[in-house]
Amino acid sequence: MRILVTGAAGMLGTDLVAHLEDAHDVTAVDLDVDVTDVEAVESCVRSARPGAIIHLAAWTDVDAAEENEGAAAELNEAGAANVARAAASAGAVLVYPSTDYVFDGRAGRPYEEGDATMPTSAYGRTKLAGERAVVSEHPGGARIARTAWLYGAAGKNFVDTMRRLGAEGGTVRVVDDQEGCPTWTRDLAVALEALIDCPPGVYHSAAEGSVTWAGFARAIFEESGLDCDVVPITTAELGRPAPRPPLSALVSTRDGAPRLRPWQDALRDYIKETE
Repeated sequence: MRILVTGAAGMLGTDLVAHLEDAHDVTAVDLDVDVTDVEAVESCVRSARPGAIIHLAAWTDVDAAEENEGAAAELNEAGAANVARAAASAGAVLVYPSTDYVFDGRAGRPYEEGDATMPTSAYGRTKLAGERAVVSEHPGGARIARTAWLYGAAGKNFVDTMRRLGAEGGTVRVVDDQEGCPTWTRDLAVALEALIDCPPGVYHSAAEGSVTWAGFARAIFEESGLDCDVVPITTAELGRPAPRPPLSALVSTRDGAPRLRPWQDALRDYIKETE
């Protein structure tokens, strides 16, 4: 299949393109195509002639979005609408990754696909607007893949930061009142490919199981053989601009949906591969 990937130079895009190239004809674009430019998007899609588009280009800086919501919306909502409209015109399937931040995290349990959304941050609001935009522009053709807490070798991420700090010994202060699903971008890449052949709609595509950031840090140190103590702190103590959902774990309930393996197994393999 011909597959167009936007935002291909990012952490997820790097793993996704590497995965897809084994079996597909991939066109990978990044900053060379401004997804907020309607004509640029339409020209790109006409040239690539894709059977599927996986739209990764997005504003992902959660705290910066809080202070620049208009700019984040331009990319996450208007840009997504442009890509979806072009996909519909081309008759191409659209896969659109979204986020656990579309939920407020106060349900007291993991979220299923049909649960009501209620974002509390600018990032979450703009990504939810993007979800709605792609469905509006490409009804019957969009697959939305909500995911969470990504890490991968091609970008700055929590796992590598903890390994660097852990190698210095002593203690690290890590938030312990946010719980989610740490997800390796390589595992997510496989799921995104599989969604091309799934029915349209919303999917939860995150690693199985959940953990707090502090618990995740402890697991990283254990898997890496590092002697470093984790001091639990609160989100309030961290003092970030954007609010975070306290429990935003995702579970997949749709029949036939791709399911990712437990986060512990993925972490173990990631550390082995990147030591």
